[in-house]
Amino acid sequence: MPYSTGVKLVLLAALLWSLNGLLIRQIDQAGTWAVLFWRSAGMIPVLLVVIWGRSGQVVAPLRRVGWSGVVGGLGLVLAFGGAIFAFQATTVANAVFLFSASPFLAALMGWLILRETVRPATWAAIALAGLGMFVMVREGLAAGAMAGNVAALLSALGFASFTIALRWGKLSDMLPAVVIGGLLSMLAAAMVLAAQGESLWVPGRDIAISLAMGAAVLATGMALYTAGSRVIPAAELTLLSMVEVLLAPVWVFLALGETASAGTFTGGAVLMAAVAFNALSGARMRRAPALGVGR
Repeated sequence: MPYSTGVKLVLLAALLWSLNGLLIRQIDQAGTWAVLFWRSAGMIPVLLVVIWGRSGQVVAPLRRVGWSGVVGGLGLVLAFGGAIFAFQATTVANAVFLFSASPFLAALMGWLILRETVRPATWAAIALAGLGMFVMVREGLAAGAMAGNVAALLSALGFASFTIALRWGKLSDMLPAVVIGGLLSMLAAAMVLAAQGESLWVPGRDIAISLAMGAAVLATGMALYTAGSRVIPAAELTLLSMVEVLLAPVWVFLALGETASAGTFTGGAVLMAAVAFNALSGARMRRAPALGVGR
């Protein structure tokens, strides 16, 4: 695949993922767990078709991920659920900026758990990102949106856990682990709703939107990203994926007039600068492939 085609595929994936916040804003009654269940139900069949198309198998790729895939799948339950709640409880801008902390949380977890070396430039970027997150979380506390901020950070932690699990298992293909994450998400959502005495059968419109998010946004985006990422260096993938974060607030502003506070954009700008600095500083180094999973 030519490099230019890879770039187009990754950008298209980021564009699709950037629509998640806007689509969740269209849901009227369904709560976090119902959306998580139906979105996962829409995502899984598409990913299974992609896996079968690439390998001619379905069960074997799922078995190969082993315990690392299960651990990574559990991380995705936190990541997906936290992201949905964050979109519902705070501004889309606030949520997506805080999601961007995931690479730094992964670096810290890799250092603590896998004993991976963290570059001095990455430590500096982590400190800068921490400053940006502090500004945003403080602003959220003042605006009464702390629950949404905490959920966004937990989502970032979940994605970081997924990344570390795949590194631990030395898995180069993330899609089977994402399928496991989707199955575990459906199970967790059904159990929580049953414990709360609530039903999965929310209004049909909400179910349709959730299924569409899973199939057309999340799963299709992942398929495009994994295809394009094979010919793009990890540092460039990080920068290209920032398009998702930059576009998500634009869609809700254009469609719904939703904006965010000055503190959110100030802290978000600092956080994005940290992400860009870390990517550019490592552009000439041999690094593990970047893993992209939409919210």
